[in-house]
Amino acid sequence: MSGAGRGRLIVLSGPSGVGKDTVLRALFALDPRLRYSVSYTTRPPRPGEVDGVAYSFVDEPAFMTMVERGEFLEWTRVHGDALYGTSATRVRETLERGEDIVLKIDVVGAATVRQRLPDALFIFLLPPSEEALRHRLEERDTDDEASLGRRLDAAVSELAEAPRYDHRVVNDDVDRAAREILAIVTETRDQNEEPG
Repeated sequence: MSGAGRGRLIVLSGPSGVGKDTVLRALFALDPRLRYSVSYTTRPPRPGEVDGVAYSFVDEPAFMTMVERGEFLEWTRVHGDALYGTSATRVRETLERGEDIVLKIDVVGAATVRQRLPDALFIFLLPPSEEALRHRLEERDTDDEASLGRRLDAAVSELAEAPRYDHRVVNDDVDRAAREILAIVTETRDQNEEPG
């Protein structure tokens, strides 16, 4: 991976509450060579989130200035509230160093990336069931009833996009899901490095 040419862009999507952050922590523990693309967002930090680690937190005027300058590979407004965007420069520099980089983005952002960088690896993280997803969202206790309803509605439409992804992984066990994602990344990396 490192020093052997261009890195690989890995896109991970899944509905809110499916456990993307938890699975990614386990994935990065398994393969610390993988890089994480820190997205920009206008939402306030949640407890324990550090600026520049979980997200780069900016206000909406600063975010929109970045949009106008064309600084994002993709960006979107999520659940009618916060803006999220992927820095094109951060991604490009990581790939040029020969490092693989993981984007955690929603299905709208993934569709944009698919148009711009069709050679990326697209992985969708699924819940064991819709009931399990609802339970996880309720346990998070970060949303009022209306917000929870919006997230659940969005989850249903996001789940319908899963077949568009190269691979689908069920998060029924965090460590197993992380190992499966790493196996996919390793297998596709090996295929790409085979002489033509």
